[in-house]
Amino acid sequence: MDFALMQRVFPFFVEAALVTVEISVLALALGLVVAALAAAAKLSRSRLMRAIGTVYVSVFRGTPCLIQLFVLYFGGPQIGINLEPFAAGLIGLGLNIGAYMAESIRGAVLSVDRGQAEAARSIGFGRFQTLRKVVLPQAARLMIRPLGVNTVALVKGSALVSTISVVELTYTAQRFIGSTYKPFEIFGVAALLYMIVVFVVAKVVDLLDRRYAIV
Repeated sequence: MDFALMQRVFPFFVEAALVTVEISVLALALGLVVAALAAAAKLSRSRLMRAIGTVYVSVFRGTPCLIQLFVLYFGGPQIGINLEPFAAGLIGLGLNIGAYMAESIRGAVLSVDRGQAEAARSIGFGRFQTLRKVVLPQAARLMIRPLGVNTVALVKGSALVSTISVVELTYTAQRFIGSTYKPFEIFGVAALLYMIVVFVVAKVVDLLDRRYAIV
């Protein structure tokens, strides 16, 4: 083990880790917005909206995220869409994780006892008011754990954006391996930083889960 090499490259990996965190956070924000819209579409009374939501979820869950990134980055210019690597990675990761989160949100909403919604309507609540004041507050608590799992998967999946030249942890590791020929040490540093980020995310999810747990 070349610990001196690991110490020398560590500052560069910290900078790359910040890019990994940045793209993960932004992709998570995009994914949550898309997921909420897709879940609402799949829960809609409209057949068209349900079909749109189903197609989106099926396409993005049924195809590899790597292919989706390639289509956005390499295929986009063919139809006049030129995206920088970071933007393509952000959109690709966001749309991909949004499909998984949409099912988590939909499942949480459907898990709320229907009797409570019926009771709310019986005292005069409208459909939107019932959803906002009765169903969603309870569903939000049920979403914490599955959305946390999806967030961890997003952080680890962000390594895929290295394939379109986003300078994050994995890309930085590959670059240093090309000059040092020390894959064990270099990937060891990258793995350590991934583990730290995932550990922090997992701890935040645990805290939220305990704080808002339904007892």
